[in-house]
Amino acid sequence: MAGIVFEEVREEHLSGILKIYNHYVVNSTATFHAKPLGEEEMRELLFFDNPRYTAYVIKDDGVICGYCILTQFKKREAYDCTAEITIYLKEDCMGRGIGSLAAGYIEKIALQRGIHSLVAIICGENTASIRMFEKNGYNQCAHYKKVGRKFDRFLDVVCYQKLLLPDGNL
Repeated sequence: MAGIVFEEVREEHLSGILKIYNHYVVNSTATFHAKPLGEEEMRELLFFDNPRYTAYVIKDDGVICGYCILTQFKKREAYDCTAEITIYLKEDCMGRGIGSLAAGYIEKIALQRGIHSLVAIICGENTASIRMFEKNGYNQCAHYKKVGRKFDRFLDVVCYQKLLLPDGNL
């Protein structure tokens, strides 16, 4: 995958990322947003005051094919060693190993920033994401039944976790 590069998200990437995300908002349960987001709402998901957390655009031969985010898990000091990982790809870019590359990229960044545990929060019916995270060493650590509602259906949420340093030492 020589053509895949990761760049920190900048303002000029916003419209391309928004198009990817809003596709999932309208057509899937991959996100629990019910209405398409505007640019300001998307900015809130991608830009952070804390330098430990960053979003990256994924480009394949210079074209945006997705994005990934390393973000805060909870706003309490005890959770500073844990972060949330999020990956979205254009539909036609799935199944090519790009999600696995993104997970590996985020894991390296997390370790550099003193984070040793990553959590992915996934709709229970999103089997593609579940398979990708399992393939990359994430284990299911929670299953919340019928906690979300979209398209007039109750939906489960599963959480997957990977300990980047299993012994907990940085």
